[in-house]
Amino acid sequence: MTVEHISAVTLAVQDMARGVDFYRARVGLELLYGGPGASFTSFKLGPGYLNLILAAEGGWSWWGRLILHVDDVDAIYHRLVDTGLTPDSPPQNAAWGERYFHITDPDGHELSFARRIVDER
Repeated sequence: MTVEHISAVTLAVQDMARGVDFYRARVGLELLYGGPGASFTSFKLGPGYLNLILAAEGGWSWWGRLILHVDDVDAIYHRLVDTGLTPDSPPQNAAWGERYFHITDPDGHELSFARRIVDER
């Protein structure tokens, strides 16, 4: 397995409009996906991304996610499964242009293994 770099960090927020205002208007990050009314928002952060996800009502049930860009998402998925681990779902292609899957570590931290999908048109 080759981890190329941390692609993104995803933070849970209680109020998406407030989070978007903070990171876009005040910090000055470029909004790429989502926005004040979305449940998921992504900002450009250097060569990577800062994502915001709306936390479930009633409290913090989730801290966020560490996203690692890797050379082969499917190979890593199969390797983890072969060692007896159970990822949250099999690899899938996302609307935002990545192939990915998530797995939760023993302490409840979510990791995402991802790779940009190359448009082959």
